[in-house]
Amino acid sequence: MSVLKKLASETALYGVSSILGRVINYALVGLHTKVFFAGQMAIQIELYAAVGILNILYTYGMETAFFRYAAREKNKASDYYNLVQSAIIISSLLMSGLIYAFASPIINWFGYPNNDLLVRWLAIIVAIDAIVAIPFARLRLEKKAKKFVSVRLANIFINVGLNFFFFWFCKGIQDDKFLLFLKPVFGSIYSPVLGVGYIVLANLIANAAFIPMLWRELTNFKFKIDVAQFKILWVYAYPILIMGLAGTVNLMADRLMLKDFLPLEFYPHRTSKDALGIYGNCYKLSIFMALATQAFRYAAEPFFFSKAQDRNAPQVFAEVMKWFVIVCVAIWLAVCLNLDWISKLFLRKPEYLEGLVVVPVLLLANLFLGVYNNLAIWFKLSDKTGYGTMITFVGMGITLLLNWLLIPYLGYMGCAITFLISCFSMTLLCYLLGQKYYPIPYNALKIMAYIASAGLLIWANNGIKISNTWVAFAYHSILFGLYMLVVLVIERQDLPKRFREKLAFLN
Repeated sequence: MSVLKKLASETALYGVSSILGRVINYALVGLHTKVFFAGQMAIQIELYAAVGILNILYTYGMETAFFRYAAREKNKASDYYNLVQSAIIISSLLMSGLIYAFASPIINWFGYPNNDLLVRWLAIIVAIDAIVAIPFARLRLEKKAKKFVSVRLANIFINVGLNFFFFWFCKGIQDDKFLLFLKPVFGSIYSPVLGVGYIVLANLIANAAFIPMLWRELTNFKFKIDVAQFKILWVYAYPILIMGLAGTVNLMADRLMLKDFLPLEFYPHRTSKDALGIYGNCYKLSIFMALATQAFRYAAEPFFFSKAQDRNAPQVFAEVMKWFVIVCVAIWLAVCLNLDWISKLFLRKPEYLEGLVVVPVLLLANLFLGVYNNLAIWFKLSDKTGYGTMITFVGMGITLLLNWLLIPYLGYMGCAITFLISCFSMTLLCYLLGQKYYPIPYNALKIMAYIASAGLLIWANNGIKISNTWVAFAYHSILFGLYMLVVLVIERQDLPKRFREKLAFLN
C-alpha cells in the first residue's frame, strides 16, 4: 500500500500542473465562447487538431525512448540526453522552417485563406514544444516534480493572463466599456481582424517563456551526433512514433473531418464551421477526464519502468489499475451529473449548448483511453512495441471508417460514438494481447461493474428533469453517494485499517 501511496502523491503533485493548472486554463473556454461565435472558433479548433499531430512528428517517440534507456542505464543518462536533445533541435528547426515557408498554401488547403500568420506562429509554437519535451522528461526521470510543476504552471498562467489581457482588457477598452482614457494606447492593441489569432499569439508568448525558465536544462547538454547509438534509440522509438501518430489521428480525426463530411443544412441555420465550433468547444468539457489520465501518466510511466523487475510488479500494476478506474469513473459520474451548471459556466453562448449531448459519450471514451494507456505498459516493458503500433492502427482505422460513415447521418454525435467505439476496441484488444504475453491479474469484471454502475446512475439522472436547483443538487448528491457506497462495500478489505474499522457496519 505504501507503494501506491507514493504513486498517488506523485500523481497529485503532477496533477497541480496537469489538472489544477489546466482547469484554470479552461476558464478560457468561457472567455472564448463569450467573445466568439461557433463559426469563428472553427479555424482555431481545426488548426490545433493539426498541431496535435505535428507534436507527435516533432518528438518521434524519443521521449519514451529516453525514459527507457536512461532509466535502464543510469550511468549513461547524460549521453542519451545529449544525443536525443541534439536530434530534436535539428529536426524541429528543419520542419518548422518548411511550415513557415509554405504557410500560405497550407492555410489555403485548410480553407481559411489570408491567415498565413497563424500558421507561422504555430510552426514556432510546435518547435518550442518539441525542444522542451526532453528537458521536461529529464525532470520527471530525476524526480524533480516541483520544478516540472512550477514551469508548467507559469506557462499556463502566462497564457491565461494574456488571453484575458487581449479579450477582456484590450477589447473592453476598444468597445468603450471602461477606462476610455486608455483607448489610444490599449484599444489599438486589439484588432477584430486578427480575432482568434490572439489565442495563438498568447500561446506563442507563453511557450517562448519556457526558454528562460528551462535555461539550465536547455544549455546543460553537449551537442552530440552518434549515428550508431541513435539507431538503437530509433529501433525502439519508431514504433512509438507510428503508434503515437495513429493515436493522435484517432483523437483529432473528428475535428479534421467534421467540417468536410457534414452535409449542408444538416443542422438547421448552422454552417459546417458552426457545427465544428460547437463540437470542438463541447469536446473541451470532456477533457476533465483526459486531464486526470494525463496527470496519472506523468507519474506512472517512470513508476512502471522502475518496478519492472520487481517480483510483485503484476499484482501492483493490477491494484493501480483498479484504483485508477474507480477515480476516473467518479470523474465521469460527477461531470455528467453536474453538466447543466458546468456547461453554462464554460459555454457562454446558447448555440454551444446544442452539442452537450456528446459530452457523456466523450467522457466515457476518454476513460477507456486512460485504461488503454494503463494497459499499454505490458508492451513497453516487454519491448514488444510493435503490438502497440498494431492496436493503435486498428483504432485509427475504426475512427476514420466510422467518422466517414456516421458523420453524414449523425453529425457530431457520430464523431462522439466513433471515438467511444475506437477507444473501447483498443482497450479490449490491448487487454487480450497483454494477458497472453505479459499476464497481469486485472479484475476485469470488477472494473466493468464500476463503469456499468456509473452508467446506470447517469441514465437514471438523464431520465428525470428537475427544475429546482437545490432539489437537483440533492438528487445528484444521492446518485454520486450511491456510487461511492458501492466502492466502499466492494473495496472495504483493501482500505487502510482505520477506515475499515469505521466501516465495520458494512460487513
